[in-house]
Amino acid sequence: MKVITKLLLLPFTLVVSSQTLANDNFTFGIGAGSLYSGVGVNIGFQSKTDLKYISAGCVSYSSLYGETCGVGAGWVRTDVFDFQTPKHGISLYVGIVGDEYDDFDRKAVYGAGLGYHYFFNGINNSGVNLGFTIVAGNENDEFVTGGMFQVGYQF
Repeated sequence: MKVITKLLLLPFTLVVSSQTLANDNFTFGIGAGSLYSGVGVNIGFQSKTDLKYISAGCVSYSSLYGETCGVGAGWVRTDVFDFQTPKHGISLYVGIVGDEYDDFDRKAVYGAGLGYHYFFNGINNSGVNLGFTIVAGNENDEFVTGGMFQVGYQF
């Protein structure tokens, strides 16, 4: 059943994405923070005022337990502020937000976040970005909140 659903959704997503993303540019980034699911990379589509992305990265590493890695997705918009240049943005993020220990094993904690980002050259140009995201997730069967600082470079 899952295979049939995926096969039916694939053509639909290709049609919708080609129309929706016709004016967007492909982008690639590397860094640390919610835009990169920890320390990692992202790929996405950027327009003059927003960035839609998927990311993969690691939130922790230990020589004893190994790394804790995961994926995420998000959306950054800069047109919510009344500034002349699209440098200040807010974001929604869903993905890996931390890790937890369980019987000598590390597991990824997934959750969501709301963030602020500053793009030094604007969101639609290559350059350095900084930010902070408030994240929340379910760690060891408890609801926890935290934060992720961000520094990276979008190509």
